[in-house]
Amino acid sequence: MKKRFTDEQIISILREAESKEIATVDLCKRHNITEQTFYRWRNKFGGMDVSDARRLRELESENDKLKRIVAEQLLVIDGLKELSRKK
Repeated sequence: MKKRFTDEQIISILREAESKEIATVDLCKRHNITEQTFYRWRNKFGGMDVSDARRLRELESENDKLKRIVAEQLLVIDGLKELSRKK
């Protein structure tokens, strides 16, 4: 899935909404997003600066890599246990 908005754009849209100059519905229409997307962004990025959002993205990426490593190690451990049972 291609990402349409950068973290900077998302935070800019959220800041625009915080200014209370425009209704959320109108803001969503102007940026061509659904209200569900807006509220999902607000839950994830609300109150963050751009640097915070970048750090969050880096941490999520690192977490995914670590989860993959743990899963691979569990497969190796299971394979070794199976081999030791056969001997």
